[in-house]
Amino acid sequence: MEQLTFDRLQDNLKRLKLFKAVEILDDVATLAQQNGGSYLSFLDQLLEEEVAAKDKRRVDTAMKIAGLPMAKTIEEYDFTFHPHLDKKSVMELFDLSILPKHENVIFLGPPGVGKTHLAIALAIKACYHGSRVYFTTMHTLIAKLKESQAKGKAYLNSSLVIVDEVGYLPVTSQEAYLFFQFVSYRYEKSSTIITSNKSFADWQELFGDPVIASAILDRLLHHCRVINIKGHSYRLRDHAFAKQLSQKGGDSTISASPD
Repeated sequence: MEQLTFDRLQDNLKRLKLFKAVEILDDVATLAQQNGGSYLSFLDQLLEEEVAAKDKRRVDTAMKIAGLPMAKTIEEYDFTFHPHLDKKSVMELFDLSILPKHENVIFLGPPGVGKTHLAIALAIKACYHGSRVYFTTMHTLIAKLKESQAKGKAYLNSSLVIVDEVGYLPVTSQEAYLFFQFVSYRYEKSSTIITSNKSFADWQELFGDPVIASAILDRLLHHCRVINIKGHSYRLRDHAFAKQLSQKGGDSTISASPD
């Protein structure tokens, strides 16, 4: 009789598509019997595991759709390597209040200081909270903008779009105009995160047109939080020449700062 009840319970869990519960049913039931737990505690544990598994699948799917190149969390970010970085300002981003306010975030700094890490960590947090996220590099975004101007694209309509590596490659006048259209379309509708190794003063040279550069910055900065990260590359921290730079005078690496 006990086996029949177990088999029926397992079958019903499968029909309800509670597959994690099916997987752990035997272990949870055995543990409940050994500990003399109540029916409620048994059911609570079973459903807790099922909900956790469904949440993980949902987030994994959202991250895959977002196109995130890797998984990085804020807990993995080494703030001690950048003692001059305002940790409080960074951590405030992770309440995700930027999303309902349609605010932007711009991470500025030289290569290797963790701009992309922080952007991805924010993206993952947004995925956990059910937001539609899209990750792209500037180079890839420009290529997509050239392909089609049609509406309905994920890079236009996602709640949060991360544009990585702005300033690493030269931009033509046509590409600058396409990027301006992208920024204008999302202005005050959705949030955009930009990572760049260029100070704002250098954006005129980057986009080749002071009018376009000013128009882009005007829209990006209107509702924006700027995080300026100064220092050396975390990836090169164990290399001899990086240690020599540190010995020569702290932040001798060229840093990007908002002007």
